Amino acid sequence: MSFDDLLMELQGQKAAQEDPNKVSLAKLFSEAFMSRHSSYDSFDAFLEKGNFQAKTHEDIAKIPDELFDRHIARETDFPDWKSMLNAATQEYGRQQ
Repeated sequence: MSFDDLLMELQGQKAAQEDPNKVSLAKLFSEAFMSRHSSYDSFDAFLEKGNFQAKTHEDIAKIPDELFDRHIARETDFPDWKSMLNAATQEYGRQQ
């Protein structure tokens, strides 16, 4: 295997590891992240405050966007879910 092939393979594996849909919500939205961007120390506490029940990315996708975005805008320093997810994904990627 050439160095370039090895590099491409490793980059592919790293991309798969950083895929936010494969990382647990607890890891993606760590205590440090939640404390910095909200008054909550866990993503579960944040969800509980909004009366949302979600353990997976699929569960989050089932929450009506308007309701979830409103909760995020009210309880965090993000305007919506997309912004919050992007920030968490970037931070998680930097830590890997």
